[in-house]
Formats: sequence, C-alpha cells, structure tokens
Amino acid sequence: MHTIIGKTVRRVVVVAAAVAVLAVLAVLAVLAVPAVAAAQTHITGAGATFPYPMYSKWFDAYHKLHPAIQINYQSIGSGGGIRQVTEGTVDFGASDGPMTDTQLAAFRAKRGSDILHFPTVMGAVVPIYNVSGITSALRFTPEVLAGMFLGTITKWNDKAIAAANPGVALPATNVVVVHRSDGSGTSFIWTDYLTKVSAVWKTKVGANTSVNWPVGLGGKGNEGVSGLVKLTNGAIGYVELIYAVQSKIAYGSVRNAAGEYVNATLESVSAAAASASMPDDFRVSITNPPGKTAYPIASFTWLLVPTKIADPAKQRAITDFLKWMLSDGQKMASALSYAPLPKAVVDRELKAIAAVK
Repeated sequence: MHTIIGKTVRRVVVVAAAVAVLAVLAVLAVLAVPAVAAAQTHITGAGATFPYPMYSKWFDAYHKLHPAIQINYQSIGSGGGIRQVTEGTVDFGASDGPMTDTQLAAFRAKRGSDILHFPTVMGAVVPIYNVSGITSALRFTPEVLAGMFLGTITKWNDKAIAAANPGVALPATNVVVVHRSDGSGTSFIWTDYLTKVSAVWKTKVGANTSVNWPVGLGGKGNEGVSGLVKLTNGAIGYVELIYAVQSKIAYGSVRNAAGEYVNATLESVSAAAASASMPDDFRVSITNPPGKTAYPIASFTWLLVPTKIADPAKQRAITDFLKWMLSDGQKMASALSYAPLPKAVVDRELKAIAAVK
C-alpha cells in the first residue's frame, strides 16, 4: 500500500514539475516576443519605376543579410515619390529626375530639414515600338523622335523615318504615341532629352515628370507603357531598358550628338556619364552628351533621403544600407541592365552619407 502511494506521489511530483517547467517556458516565450518585435526595423520608400527591378533585388538581398531590417518600396513613379517623402509618409523617396529648387524649398518648409540626392545606378530610356511587318531594328534621329511625340510625324513610312532606315520596307501605318500617365522620372529623362534636341519641344512642352503631351495614349508606369505598345500596332513609346528586355519588345538605336547611331548598352550609358561634371548636390543631367560612343537618353537615378531621421534605428539602417548599396550592391547592377556608378561618384557619396543624422 505504502509502495503504491509512494509511486503515486512521485508521479504527481514529476507531473507537477513538468507543468511548472512548461509554465516557465511559456512565460519566457511570451516575454521574448516583444524583444523580437522591438528589434525589427521597418523602412518605407516610394517613387521611381525606372530602377524598380534593381531596388527589388537590393532590398531583398539586404534583408537576407540583415533579417531584422525590412525595406518596403512602392513603385509609384518619381512624382509620387517626391510628394510622399515631402509629406513624410515614407522614410525615403526615389526619382529619376532631380528635385527642382522649388521642390527642395517646399521640403524644407514642410519638414524643417534638407534632403539629399544619392545616385544609385545609371540606366537608359529607349524608344520601343510595335509595327507589324518590321522585324529589323530601327534607327531614330532626334528630329524623328521629337516629331512623332509632337504629332507632326503621323505615318511610319514618313520620309524622315525612311531616310534614317534605308532598305527597310516601312508601312503606311499610323503612328500611335504612348507616354506615361503618371508623374514619372522616366518621362523627365525623355522630355529632358527632347528639350535639348528640339527647340519646338522646348517651347511647346518642356521637361518635367509630368507634361501636357501633344498627342498619345497614357500608360501607368513602365509596365503600362510597355503593355500598351505590345498591344497596339503602330505604337511607339519609351521605357527603361530593362523593361524592354524583359518584355521582349523591339527598341531602336538613337543618333547621338556626335552623329552616331548608338544602342543602349552598359558601355554606352557609362560613356554618357563620362563627360558629366558632378555637382556637390549630385543633381545632374547626362542626356544628349558629347562622345561618339555615348547613348543620348541616359540618366542617373536617385534615392531621396532626409538629412534628419528622428528614429535612431531607422537612421542607422538607412545609412548602413546606403554604404552597402555603394559597395556590394553595385556588383549586382550589370545583371539587370543598369550601369554601375563611376568610382569617383561612389567616393563622394560615401562622404555625403555623414550628413544623414
């Protein structure tokens, strides 16, 4: 009898001990959850679609190296990125066109600090087209591109297009212009180029992320423009090079300032930047540059980072990401058809990061 009671007591003690251990572990687990959550740093950004494939790759790769840091980016166009970073609804913006002096002043008035432009990569904007029966790559002059987007060249067999493409049987198909419907850095690059090569365009339309387009259909984002061009016979549009490559859409070479027809490549984009004089604030245009090998519709693209970041964890994460982007991140650019930054620009940016407090 005593043996049975003893065994029963021992079982009760063992069970009680096990329950106590489980209870302690449960409490510890509950206590640990806030600690893990507190260690997470969530950063939000929004803006340019031009570098979106590159940024998606970077933010994913950086998160794998630093699991506690999550960078979420919305590809909404440069205009939206400038607007949201000015309003303070995101931690950083992104744009393919530098902020204007007016926009910088608005940011200072709204946020009480400055904003820095950090070039990330360089890319090309290419003329894409869909003309039934044309299988060879077309060549475009500045005059033809301006004429098509002004609406003065309305047929694909126009003599100006034919002169640049001898031997190509051009049909009498109507030209259908496709442009961005949203505020876009890609549009800024495109219109910045047209403003430099066409006095009529400069006077009538000008350069901006959003303009009053003389003719054409609007598509949202690079994806929207490429989609419309693919679906429309006779269409011509403009997108960042990687979107043309990924969508398998025909794109043409463009005659540069030296009179040479040049395709958009990593080398020709780098050649476009070679003659640029980079200012201290990194706001520079490299469209229509000199040089026989330079592609004429190329640009840097920028992250827009406030100089004052209230959250210390976010400040550390953003500045560390910038340093990583300027080193290891640059090695990933070529695989996605972006040209990495010149070393001289990288060196100057690494010094500029210190201004982000």
